[in-house]
Amino acid sequence: MLSQTLVNVAMGRTPADLVIKNGKWVCVQTGEIIPKIDIAIVSGHIAFVGEDASHTVGKNTQVIEADGRYLVPGLLDGHMHVESGMVTVTEFVRAVAPLGTTGMFIDPHEIANVFGLKGVKLMVDEAAGQPIHVWVQIPSCVPSAPGMETPGASIGPADVAEAMTWPGIIGLGEMMNFPGVVASDEKMHAEMHSTRHAGKTIGGHYPTPDLGRAFHGYVAGGPEDDHEGTRPEDAIARARQGMKPMLRYGSAWHDVASQVRAITKHGLDPRRFLLCTDDSHAATLAFEGHMDRVVRHAISEGLPPMTAIQMATINTAEHFGLSRDMGMIAPGRYADVVLVRDLKDFHAELVVAKGKLIAENRKWKTELPAYPYPAWVKKSVKLARKLTVDDFKLPVTGNKKVATCNVIGIIENQAPTRHLKLELPVVNGEVVASADVAKLSLVDRHHRTGKVQVALVSGFGLKANCAIATTVAHDSHHMIVIGTNDDFMAQAANHLAETGGGQVVVKDGQIIGEVQLPIAGLMSNEHVEAVARQAESVLAGFAACGSELNSPNMQMALLALVVIPELRISDKGLVDVTKFEFIPVIE
Repeated sequence: MLSQTLVNVAMGRTPADLVIKNGKWVCVQTGEIIPKIDIAIVSGHIAFVGEDASHTVGKNTQVIEADGRYLVPGLLDGHMHVESGMVTVTEFVRAVAPLGTTGMFIDPHEIANVFGLKGVKLMVDEAAGQPIHVWVQIPSCVPSAPGMETPGASIGPADVAEAMTWPGIIGLGEMMNFPGVVASDEKMHAEMHSTRHAGKTIGGHYPTPDLGRAFHGYVAGGPEDDHEGTRPEDAIARARQGMKPMLRYGSAWHDVASQVRAITKHGLDPRRFLLCTDDSHAATLAFEGHMDRVVRHAISEGLPPMTAIQMATINTAEHFGLSRDMGMIAPGRYADVVLVRDLKDFHAELVVAKGKLIAENRKWKTELPAYPYPAWVKKSVKLARKLTVDDFKLPVTGNKKVATCNVIGIIENQAPTRHLKLELPVVNGEVVASADVAKLSLVDRHHRTGKVQVALVSGFGLKANCAIATTVAHDSHHMIVIGTNDDFMAQAANHLAETGGGQVVVKDGQIIGEVQLPIAGLMSNEHVEAVARQAESVLAGFAACGSELNSPNMQMALLALVVIPELRISDKGLVDVTKFEFIPVIE
């Protein structure tokens, strides 16, 4: 038995597999930093933590000299979507484990919207073979808003109940259909019931700033955490109501700085708070970091290093009921240890995961083979026909010179949008795009219906003769096209249909940026550095087209997310998310 093995090593009866000597123990369970500590590891677990582990060293024991470096528990990302990195689970792990991430709680609702439960199972199977811990939450809302959009597949209560029996499933993914929860929708509550019955965690997603009766109803329904807050009062309200506020710092959503004031200014207990990334694209992972980046940022916003590390380790483990296994350096836990020279400038120098030395100085010390994806997962872009310039026109009835239009307004570095009402010129019987207001189209890529919805978006700052298309379009992941030229919008859309998905930028009829994502139109199985270079070409393409946004590709990918206010587009039309009603583009 494992317990006997651990005791025998701790007592010196049998040797350890690995011993780390002379480090500063970042003891997140007590908030102490304790110098001159050794760790003895056997069978992937910690057997001994103390001043001298020499009694556990045998002739075959691997010994690592910490040389006074900090011994930090492996970092845990409490909420994230692998697909947002545009790479597979394996390639995501390849990118982030050397940075100190040894555990991820992933919600694969992107691939679920394309392929349903079989897509989720594919991710679960791949996650099981990783050298770090990858827990999967079964997506709760596929579609995210029934009746408002049409995904490629759906997941219901019976699917959730089945998935709760799978190894590797840790809980229910973010409950995005907050109106359904508040309205006591049978399907949403059945999914939460199955999760509670299985003794697992219900993820939350409450994006509206309304903290009145609807918020209280949502909390009463059972979601246990939430990453959608953007203000200090959001974090405070969630913590007071028993939820765990997840402060996210991904590529585009920067919500730590404002919400951390619930701790630094208002004095709330930080042990109720978690850090997460939610969405990180490949370029961020390759050039900036993952949870190490979040920890550095949280510290720069006023959190003590110990507090920030607790919010990325023990707090997360406790939230998911895993503190017996991970989240701290202590006997019986998995040996997930990161050696760091400077806690404030947190950079992993050495990473041990599941008792194995897997990386040193950001270089892998072991093999990580690619995962073989089946052929069917690369056939997801299904258009009814080749698109033409006529598909992207926005005609106006009558002889109007000016039209009153409902326009989606981008808010930089935040997921919500604004509902703008703008007076726009009419030329030859149609509304035309400009630098301030671009055309926005959603093309059905799942069911070959031939539907193309056309709307308007403000905030990208695109110049003339540009178009960008993407098959990454949360959450139903149809194809989204924005642009200032109808011909080039058709060109960009047709190109993605030919390549199997991804993102492409067209300027003056030439492709100037592209990342190809053949797996479900969402991911590439190339290494993250290669995908990052391709993704950077897309960002450079946005810039060449005039956009000055921080992460315009991720802002674009959320234009169809019909559960985040205020205005979105779906395959059924323009959605006022504050009222959950369809509204016309032109009044």
